[in-house]
Amino acid sequence: MSEQRRNSRRLRRPMSQINVVPFIDVMLVLLIIFMITAPMLQQGVEVDLPEADAEALDRDEQAAEPLVVTVDASGAMSLNQGPIIDEPLAPQEMTEIVREFLAEHPGTQTFVRGDRNVDYGRVIDAMIALQRAGGGRVGLITEPPRENSD
Repeated sequence: MSEQRRNSRRLRRPMSQINVVPFIDVMLVLLIIFMITAPMLQQGVEVDLPEADAEALDRDEQAAEPLVVTVDASGAMSLNQGPIIDEPLAPQEMTEIVREFLAEHPGTQTFVRGDRNVDYGRVIDAMIALQRAGGGRVGLITEPPRENSD
C-alpha cells in the first residue's frame, strides 16, 4: 500500500516546466492575422468631398506631406499631422497646434478638406484658423467628378 501512495505522489506531482509551444503557435497565428489585416485598415476621418472639374496639381515628390484640416459632416475639425491626429479640435486649439507645427516645418502647404454636406461657414472657419496660424495660402481639396456610364 505504501508503494501505491509513492507512485500516486509521483504521478500527481505538478509539472515544473511550462509547455510554450501552443502559446507560440497562437501568437504566430495572431501575428499573421494582424499583418494581413493592417494594410486593409484605412485611418482617417470619413468625408464626402465635393466634386470639381479642376485639374489635379502637380506635386513635387521631394516636398513634405501637406497639412490638411478635415471638416467632417458634423462640422468637427481635425488634422492629419501634429500631436493630435484625426481627433476633433476646437478652432483655437487647432490654430495653436498648426502655429507650432508650421514653426517647426516652414513652407508646408496647407489645405482644407471639407465634407460636401457641412455648413460652408465651418469650412471658412477652418481656412481662417489656418491663415491665422501662418498657413499663408490655403487650398481646398475636392474629388474629380464621377464619369457617368450611361
